[in-house]
Amino acid sequence: MPEATTPYVTGTPCWVDLMAQDQQAALDFYRDLFGWQGQTGPDEFGGYAVCRLNGKPAAGIGPAMAPEGVPEPPTVWTSYLATTDAQATQDAIVAAGGTLLVPVMDVGNLGRMLVAADPQGAVFGVWQALDFPGAGVVNEPGALIWNELHTDDIGGAGAFYGEAFGIEVVPVEGNDQYWELKVGGRPVGGASLLDNDPPGTPAHWLCYFAVDDVDSAADTVVKRNGTLLAPPFDMVAGRMAVVADPQDAPFAIIKPTAQ
Repeated sequence: MPEATTPYVTGTPCWVDLMAQDQQAALDFYRDLFGWQGQTGPDEFGGYAVCRLNGKPAAGIGPAMAPEGVPEPPTVWTSYLATTDAQATQDAIVAAGGTLLVPVMDVGNLGRMLVAADPQGAVFGVWQALDFPGAGVVNEPGALIWNELHTDDIGGAGAFYGEAFGIEVVPVEGNDQYWELKVGGRPVGGASLLDNDPPGTPAHWLCYFAVDDVDSAADTVVKRNGTLLAPPFDMVAGRMAVVADPQDAPFAIIKPTAQ
């Protein structure tokens, strides 16, 4: 099992979570799809559930909440980037032209977090680990395997994430439509132009989860009232599909090409 046993380096995607209108329905859906085990958490954390795969934390699912009179936010997966100092990162995000959505806050003794949007509008989270480092299992069926920024301004995104996190946005050789996100020279994610998304799609981060069989997983999504956004297809990194759960949260599933 590919376990994450060392601290995540600043700028590396380290966690993903979903705030769902119907938390229990989401827990049931992802249990059936990925084999996650999770249940509503304690009141002190708003009922937030840490879903586990083979006993290791894989992702979070919480109930969508908004202040009275404010519409509930859309149901989406949020990618969290690691930092060793959430306050300093918040300051860097603002200085680089980002927008704070949830300022730095303590999450018990687990860590510190914030949520922001980059200058192009893509929403992401930031996590400073204390007792909880983030995903404990990655890059295996049922676990997070890739995080991808979809933007209409690669240059602007590169400048922002470089200033705020030290992330490099590097063109992929032979592909003028895709970029790698690198931290310390190591690929930690990707970036794509919104030209490849349906018209009107806003800038966003897309989470990829690994599966054993993309076609079978896509069928499971549809049978459980999810939506097929991009049917299974083969590409250089493997076979993948883009889907949405029954509450319309989009994500990708992939069986990577054997290395």
